Amino acid sequence: MERKHRRPAMLDAQTAERIVGDVDPALRSQAAHTTAAVLVGRGRAGAEDPELVSRLVSLVDTEGLDTIAALWSQSPSTTLPGALWRLYLMREWVRADPARVADRFSLGRHRAEVAGVIAGVVEPPGPSDVAQLADAVLAGVYEGDLDVALDRAAAFIRVVATGSALDADWIDDDELAGRLTRRASALLRTAEELEHAADMWRVGTLD
Repeated sequence: MERKHRRPAMLDAQTAERIVGDVDPALRSQAAHTTAAVLVGRGRAGAEDPELVSRLVSLVDTEGLDTIAALWSQSPSTTLPGALWRLYLMREWVRADPARVADRFSLGRHRAEVAGVIAGVVEPPGPSDVAQLADAVLAGVYEGDLDVALDRAAAFIRVVATGSALDADWIDDDELAGRLTRRASALLRTAEELEHAADMWRVGTLD
């Protein structure tokens, strides 16, 4: 199916409207892959334009999380739209509760098996620092190597997952501790998915 994409490289509103109510998995997948490829391609082509990169980083702010979710959230982590969805979702998660994320990063940074330079956060990090990191990681999708951006996101999430697990160990409320432990496991799984996506990009199989 032939699709036309508008400039600048924002999501095609018509494609988004069609896919939100669509139940055809093939059409949903095609739209997801098409929009992801267009965004990355045009973003990287205009990487020297700070305004364009800023607009791409804040895509959820202009298009809405529901629109992005409708297009990409059902894409496997082993695809480009699936990887992008996880990066944009990471940004929204950090922006929603930067103080808590910063606290758990602080807890986990000396225990997680990642290099601090890869995670890319100053020590000790504050809420604004982790929010800036989330934006910097997404900017790296368009300004640098996509695999590096994915690895940085994975490292950051792995550190927060470790901090969350440590926090759970100190909570007396078993129900609350259990929820936090499950959350830490989910974060770790996301980190592993992003690491795998980075490996796929390096060998040219992430599309």
